[in-house]
Amino acid sequence: MGGPHIPEKMRDMLALYQSKRQSEPVSLDETSGRWQVFGYRDGVTVATDAKRFSNDLSAFIPDHEELKTFTKGNFQAMDDPRHRQMRSLVSQGFTPKFVQGLAPRIEQVATELLDRIRDQGRDRIDLVGDLAHPLPVTVIAEVMGLPVADRHLFRKWADALLVDNGVDALFSEEGVAAMAPSIREMNQYLLSHVREYRASDKAGLIRALVAAETDGRRLDDQEIVGFLALLLIAGHLTTSTMFTNAILCLDENPGAMKEIRADRGLIPDMLEEVLRYRSPLVWLDRRATEDVELGGKRIPEGSLVSVSLVSVGRDESEFKDPDTFDIHREQIRHLAFGMGIHFCLGAPLARMEVRIALNAMLDRYDDFRIPTDEPIVFHDPKDFNGTKYLPLDLVVR
Repeated sequence: MGGPHIPEKMRDMLALYQSKRQSEPVSLDETSGRWQVFGYRDGVTVATDAKRFSNDLSAFIPDHEELKTFTKGNFQAMDDPRHRQMRSLVSQGFTPKFVQGLAPRIEQVATELLDRIRDQGRDRIDLVGDLAHPLPVTVIAEVMGLPVADRHLFRKWADALLVDNGVDALFSEEGVAAMAPSIREMNQYLLSHVREYRASDKAGLIRALVAAETDGRRLDDQEIVGFLALLLIAGHLTTSTMFTNAILCLDENPGAMKEIRADRGLIPDMLEEVLRYRSPLVWLDRRATEDVELGGKRIPEGSLVSVSLVSVGRDESEFKDPDTFDIHREQIRHLAFGMGIHFCLGAPLARMEVRIALNAMLDRYDDFRIPTDEPIVFHDPKDFNGTKYLPLDLVVR
């Protein structure tokens, strides 16, 4: 089921999902009550058919005041026409030109972080804590106009909200109650900064969001907070994990590492293969808006439908030799960033940050390898597919 850096729990999951794709590609999980989708084609249907599969999951989420305020601006949890209106407003501040303009600063931050490692004289680092986390969180904090010194808060909130709370944490009273203090803290923090921007003439993404207008409508403070929270937490965590997952894949496949050292032009396709092979997010959730036939099963209206992103990326009917990491694979149509109208708005930024960070490491080090004498610490793969701690030995030029 892949290379040596796949934890045992994930190996068991992959074996189970392979069996499910053959015997029951759409099946009801009796414990959670969710319909699980394991095949690629059915997964694409769920991700792209916004009429029959809604992004509004509020029916499954406990009625909690903190969560309501937090999700007001999260357009990913909305359906059209509200989704289209909100995305249009947010996109005015987060344009492709704006994202591309961040490249020099990303390169600078990556250089500064690697310089710090050099100045400390270390030849073994924690890739997560030393580079993969601080790079995207520093960039996104600067983009928003938030104090970079507060990045320890951002990581604390990410850990509290997104990972290791159990796969159904957001859909349980206990899970939401556990998240509530962090949601409250983050909400108050971001709201204070939005109000500060509204009362000043400072430039930046928050200023652009304050000024954005579509059909005579503008974003209110809480809607801006909801988008910033999505970008701050989901954005930096996915980027960080995409980077560390790329290093895991390259360490398992030294031939691929040799190839990208010889030809950096292979890196973009290599990263798409990383996203297929090791999708950071494990599930893509939707709500059936009507009775739906899928994978030979009848899914009742109102059901929670969950696509296993880990499984669909390994579907034999879509990908030849899916358990092989192949940087020359053609047309890698993965679902790691979603598909259709809800495709991740931050995907271009994530791809650019990881590409720049990897190039910076290749420029600076003759080699970097994951040691065998220190364990990798993984998140629970039922919740999130990535590392909490990734030791890496550096060979300096």
